[in-house]
Amino acid sequence: MTMPKLRVGILYDGWDDEAEGAAEDKTPRRKRRREKADHEEVHEALKKLGHDPFYHVLDGRAVTLHALADQRADLYFNLAESYAGDDTKEMNVAAYLELLGRRFTGTGSHGLYLAQDKALAKKIFAFHGIRTPYFMTGYRGRLDWAHDIHFPVIVKPALEDGSIGIRFSAVVGSLKELMERIDGVHAQFDAPVLIEEYIEGREIYVAVLGNRDPEALPIVELDLSQLPEGTPRIAGTEVKWEQGTAAYRNTQPFFPDDLDEETERRLKETACAAYQALKLRDYGRIDIRLDAQGNAHVIEVNPNPWLLSSAEFAKAAKKSGHQHCQLIGEIVELAMSRYGA
Repeated sequence: MTMPKLRVGILYDGWDDEAEGAAEDKTPRRKRRREKADHEEVHEALKKLGHDPFYHVLDGRAVTLHALADQRADLYFNLAESYAGDDTKEMNVAAYLELLGRRFTGTGSHGLYLAQDKALAKKIFAFHGIRTPYFMTGYRGRLDWAHDIHFPVIVKPALEDGSIGIRFSAVVGSLKELMERIDGVHAQFDAPVLIEEYIEGREIYVAVLGNRDPEALPIVELDLSQLPEGTPRIAGTEVKWEQGTAAYRNTQPFFPDDLDEETERRLKETACAAYQALKLRDYGRIDIRLDAQGNAHVIEVNPNPWLLSSAEFAKAAKKSGHQHCQLIGEIVELAMSRYGA
């Protein structure tokens, strides 16, 4: 069935560094250090598909929220991952769209909240029988845990994503290092920390597309083998965001060809289970650690991942026969079908 021509608002976040610094002393929480071009590629794809796309940027000023309330569109393609430079406000953008009664692509405010709160997400995984590393949480001297955990552990901000606050130094092997790392996270974020067992293994990304019956796309692995000797094999800030460094240059995604059929099935089933457990919609990416015994440990769930044609999600879609333009069209169709349109 041919999708009718739609007026589609492409919603994305922007900010002014000077205005931001004047407004707040606190360092804003950002995961994007690179120039964002995903909104441009989505616009181009929507035009090719025969739709009528337009941009709407949320730059942290109230006027951009008011303008959004006054606009009319058949659908918003939601690419906003922050508000006023604060990534923890991603769910608030979706909640605002919901309050306005607007249709939009991707995960709703509920799912965004569940995915952002790593400790809560892990409790939900446990309820559903989805394997995830044992963990505890801590805040200002109080520790809460459900299992005994063993060193080495990795210490992360509990309410961040995109590897914010996770450097190679996040993996610690002693109580002294743990306490120092907890203090460092508290000082930087003033938020709870997540302390989880470090799983040695392969870094696996599984892209998922769909709603009621989601489809796991071809598996992508991030090659961490070229990191310096003694460096933890993690996709930390150095790997994801620090362009020009050896860690950034030497870690490339690829399609592994050595996974047996059973392991591949387990990874995809685990990814789809985690996707549904946290109420993701339309598209998402699940980050998994595959240990030496073939166990799949869910590390993080990423709603609304980057849709750049060069990003892991689009590459996985292309591998399965979804060209970038087709992928954008499918996401639009998935969103519209959720609204019964």
